[in-house]
Amino acid sequence: MNRTKKGKNRRLFKKKSRSNYKLGYIIVLIVLIPIIYGVYLYYQQTDRPQNNESQTNESLHFFFDNDLQTPISLIPRQEQIIHHTGYIVSYNKDLKLPNWVSYELTREETKGKEKRSNRFITDPLVKGLIATNADYARSGYDKGHMAPAADMKWSPQAMEASFYFSNICPQHPQLNRRGWKKLEEKIRDWAIADSAIIIICGPIITKQPKTIGKNKVAVPQQFFKVVLSPFAKPMRAIGFLFNNRQAVEPLSTYAVTIDSIERLTNMDFFAPLPDEIENKIEAEANYFQWPN
Repeated sequence: MNRTKKGKNRRLFKKKSRSNYKLGYIIVLIVLIPIIYGVYLYYQQTDRPQNNESQTNESLHFFFDNDLQTPISLIPRQEQIIHHTGYIVSYNKDLKLPNWVSYELTREETKGKEKRSNRFITDPLVKGLIATNADYARSGYDKGHMAPAADMKWSPQAMEASFYFSNICPQHPQLNRRGWKKLEEKIRDWAIADSAIIIICGPIITKQPKTIGKNKVAVPQQFFKVVLSPFAKPMRAIGFLFNNRQAVEPLSTYAVTIDSIERLTNMDFFAPLPDEIENKIEAEANYFQWPN
């Protein structure tokens, strides 16, 4: 009988020990969970740009990948939306041009070391006709990047995709190599200063444009670029408009409101922003408010 009682006591003791162990484990978890979550929130805050407009910035992180980079077309137009590494393009197979190209450029991405490929190739995702090198040969126009190769040095895939003809337009040589290039360089400076920049750019075409090459690639009359600095204090945006000809004046000469570009292109840019912010920043064109 004594052995039986001792056996039962040992079993009861083991059960109580296991119960106590489980209870202790649960208590430790209850204590640690809020601590771990607090540490997580702290690093989330320290890893992203700080701004007084904190609620707006939270929304921007949600919209960054697609919505802020995708303008709303206010008229019907031929397009195929293609997501490439590094940028989004709305490709128009009738014009053999992009309707627009958009991308985000961050401070870290400006530090990329990938070498420029200089290999212009057909976009493998395009459905329908697309330009070729032969179309540009002896045309008098440069193969002008919309999303520049120099902004894609952070990835070999992004660098290669920047040379797809879906990202290229016929540009006057002294626009491509002067004013357009200077603006690309300035935008990289802004990305470094402001931590992240969103860019949307593209051609402006008349109803019956001049064409080049066998594939009848449309020649734009103008080019636009709109820029949003979502983490600036206060948030700011600006537009630029170039005629497709020599551009050697100071960049401030080409600065315009985004509202004016929306009227020219029949597109609505940065629509996910709260109306009070969007209306304010798209009506401004003060180049000298930006880092210089």
